[in-house]
Amino acid sequence: MRAMVRWAHSDLRNHRGEALFLVLATVGIVASLLLAAALFGYATNPWQRVFTQSRGAHVWIHTAASAEASDLTALDGLDGVEAVAGPYPTTATTVASRGTRASVELRGTGERPVTGRPLLTSGRWLDPGRPDGVVLESGLAQALLAGPGDVLTLPGSTGSLTVLGVADSAEPGYRKGERPGLVWAAPAALTRTGSVGGQVIGLRLTDPDATDYAVQRAVTLLGAGPVSEVSSWQQARSEAQGDDRLLGQVLGLFGLGALVAAGLAVHGAIGTRVRGHLRDISILKAIGFTPGQLVRVFLLQHLAYALLGAVAAAALTQALGTRLPGRLGDAVGVWQGLPGHTVALVAVPVAVVLFIGATTGLAAWRAGRVPPVPVPRAAAPAGGRLPATARRALALRLPPALVLGWHKAFTRRPRTLATIARLALPLTLIVVAMSAWTTIDRFHARPEQMGLPAALTVHADDGADARATRALLARHPEVAAAHPGVEVAALVPGQTATIALRGLGTDENPYPFTLAEGRTARGPDEAVAGQGLLDLLDARVGDWVRMTVGGRPQILHIVGRSIEPDNAGRVISTSLDTLRENDPALRPTLYQLRLRPDADPHAVAAELTGEAGRGQLDVHAVPNPADGLSPLRGVVVGLLGVLALIGLVELLTVIGGTVREGERDLLALKAAGLSPRQITAITVTATGCTALAAIAVALTLGLPLARWLIDAQGRSSGIGAGIAQGPSLVALSAFGAAALLGALALAVVPAARASRRRLADTLSAVA
Repeated sequence: MRAMVRWAHSDLRNHRGEALFLVLATVGIVASLLLAAALFGYATNPWQRVFTQSRGAHVWIHTAASAEASDLTALDGLDGVEAVAGPYPTTATTVASRGTRASVELRGTGERPVTGRPLLTSGRWLDPGRPDGVVLESGLAQALLAGPGDVLTLPGSTGSLTVLGVADSAEPGYRKGERPGLVWAAPAALTRTGSVGGQVIGLRLTDPDATDYAVQRAVTLLGAGPVSEVSSWQQARSEAQGDDRLLGQVLGLFGLGALVAAGLAVHGAIGTRVRGHLRDISILKAIGFTPGQLVRVFLLQHLAYALLGAVAAAALTQALGTRLPGRLGDAVGVWQGLPGHTVALVAVPVAVVLFIGATTGLAAWRAGRVPPVPVPRAAAPAGGRLPATARRALALRLPPALVLGWHKAFTRRPRTLATIARLALPLTLIVVAMSAWTTIDRFHARPEQMGLPAALTVHADDGADARATRALLARHPEVAAAHPGVEVAALVPGQTATIALRGLGTDENPYPFTLAEGRTARGPDEAVAGQGLLDLLDARVGDWVRMTVGGRPQILHIVGRSIEPDNAGRVISTSLDTLRENDPALRPTLYQLRLRPDADPHAVAAELTGEAGRGQLDVHAVPNPADGLSPLRGVVVGLLGVLALIGLVELLTVIGGTVREGERDLLALKAAGLSPRQITAITVTATGCTALAAIAVALTLGLPLARWLIDAQGRSSGIGAGIAQGPSLVALSAFGAAALLGALALAVVPAARASRRRLADTLSAVA
């Protein structure tokens, strides 16, 4: 046992840098996987907790006020319906607090519901003695910066509302410019708004998987005419998970990729070390070491490195994870309170250690097979004769160091290919990470290419003069174009869900949709659709689709697929003139503003709001999906560091193997008249050629892999394929140059040291 410890200690002293890099890489891998687990738990658990505790409804159906009360109450008797919430009267209006306005749905509620029960987080429930009291959904309260005791102003002179409490709800939350916030109020408060009302009812199902069938039966009972919108629990859960799930997927994917790269790096390092110590291993066997003992030396040594890194990562994540900025810190804080936190905190490091142990064992098994009697080495390696290409290069008086270095790098093809593959894996993942970074930057730098041609959305009050509004928008110097539009909810064929039907722009001034497939809508009844809608309807470009809007059928021809960041891509868009053919009385309810280059959207929004007068216009910036992915930048930087450490381990292995294999050629090279500097250049060139081949493989595989992964994520989120953006040529050139120069710099010192070895040491190594 003492001999095994002394051997391991000697090996550690000779490879201290490699051991340090392995420990640090393990820390990064385990931390990435633990943060991924935290983000998955953070994305799913809060909504699931609210849904379970509130006995949430699986389906919410919004109808017009004309819907028959008897039909609504009859929904309780449908097969598969466990309970209903409501029906409740509703009305749409806007409220303002502290200078912030928001579209809301006032829901007339008496006693606190049993199904779809709001969970109070602060304040109290509605009080019959306070008819102006309301309870805000927590997302809306956060947007309005409102809490219990604050006063909300209604439009015009219709009065105000007092916030009594704030509550969590499992329904789809408030999204500025896309979905109104939910406000629970006494039924008497709804009449004060003067707006046209409707009704809403929630259905809690016995089988959540049968949601589509339940919605179809409910709409059939009510009739398509009164139904204005349908939302399901899957939609609410998907929106609640949002970008946190994507961050978890990115961390998990790169963490697993880094784990595989680290395992291969350890396997290659041990294999190279065994080849370099064949004589020492034979001597150890000759003096009594068993094959099992030799395997255990390598196995326990690298398991100790992995265990040290895994324990350090788990301890750092547990102690300092909550101090990470943004949602990463919030996610770790929530995750630490979940029931499965302890299991994940133990299972992930153990799994990483076992994986590294398995790859170590496979490589160390070769040490146990070394014969106890040293086998004399061949005078020259197989394939060592210079090929005709190399001889011709020498005849052309190319530097011998370059020719011999290239020959050394690619002499042993199977071993060389394995080395290039191990080194190319972390470099490939770095290229993928760079592509993800570039795609996020593209959302901010070129939003018009990512489905966001408009910078501002303007909603005018119902009583506002449309002509005056258009004139106000047109005369602002920073507004390049103001496209009128309307957005309504439409029932899809089969009546299982609602989608967003948009009419934007006119035939004379069409809206510049961002197309990924097909062409723009130019003719009558032509439209473009998002990926989410195509997936929902199982349609493709060129199909005709039928939908129902307010009881009227609307048939459109899909001629293109647009990139749609909103509403999970469940959007079909046409011109306002096309919708007016079906409803001549249709008036624009919103305007999409395209601004001039370098214009500040927030400044323009403030100026337009001030010019229009208090409460006349609701102007806000179009939300950018990349805003929620800002923590991904820090994640990418951390992953690049981990992958760089793994690449360094592999480079050190390549350099060490090249130096050892060059020892047998040292006497011949010196006898041929090569100076120590030229011999050093041979080793450096061989390392550079290997690194250059790995860089070429990484670029060849990494760019299409990154495009495929990003577009696959775009398709699954409903935005659609076509959003991937590769790094610029400058960035790729800088990456390749940095990797190549780093490999050359690392190889200089050990190569120079080996070229100046004494003659006796060289003879001993070759013997």
